[in-house]
Amino acid sequence: MTEILDRIRASLVGLRMARALEALDHTLRRLERGEITAIEAIDGLLAEEHVTREGRRVTVAVKTARLMPIKTLESFDFSFQPSLDRGRILALAQLHFIERAEVVHLLGPPGTGKSHLATALGVEAVRAGKRVYRASLAEIIDALSRAERDGRLPEKLRFFSRNSLLIVDEIGYLPITPGGANLFFQLVNHRYEKGAMILTSNRGFAEWGEVFGDPVVATALLDRLLHHAIVVQIEGASYRLRAHADLMPEHTRAHATIAPPPQPKRRGRPPKDGRIDQLHG
Repeated sequence: MTEILDRIRASLVGLRMARALEALDHTLRRLERGEITAIEAIDGLLAEEHVTREGRRVTVAVKTARLMPIKTLESFDFSFQPSLDRGRILALAQLHFIERAEVVHLLGPPGTGKSHLATALGVEAVRAGKRVYRASLAEIIDALSRAERDGRLPEKLRFFSRNSLLIVDEIGYLPITPGGANLFFQLVNHRYEKGAMILTSNRGFAEWGEVFGDPVVATALLDRLLHHAIVVQIEGASYRLRAHADLMPEHTRAHATIAPPPQPKRRGRPPKDGRIDQLHG
């Protein structure tokens, strides 16, 4: 018996199954006491190892995807944003939009949870084994601009396009550098009908000509980004400012919703397959 156990331990070491090795003695004691069967013992050891390895994989993938700090759908306060239909947002977490190479637009004022939701959906995609990358629009344009100067633009476009899901955060927050709109269009065109995207913005589509500094390029962008699109409009309060409304300047308070809006009336039933073609609240 001792010889067999030594061989098992050596095999676990050779296979780099450190967690299964740690659990081996406890599993054997349970087996000897008749608490589990032999097949259950094998299943338990493999499950311990799998959970540990999966945890490591997700941790590394989340960091590589730039989804830190981690946000989850479980930690999102839907009660503070009643304009959002929780069921429909959770339907997005089924990730069918990634399989269909669709674009999810999360639109709304600052602080309403757009980046939280985008990151949380990215985490769900990582858990499902999808390749994900997240960056702000300014960061993406800066990376593309540097690559263009260095003669590596095709390589950088391939880098941003190889992911199943690309999350582009903060569209409309910072001015676009000269030529940036064109570079972003090349990326969108590269991914068109090939890879899914999530875009967050505090500006409506009618303002994209101003955002990108070029109405022609903005129109071309929207032509592709709205072709296979899911639009989620968040009409609510700033979660970050919920406790500091009295500290905001008067002119800001006049144009910002601090208290959550009333629950909107539902319009019809959601599609049976859970797909969201457009969500207005």
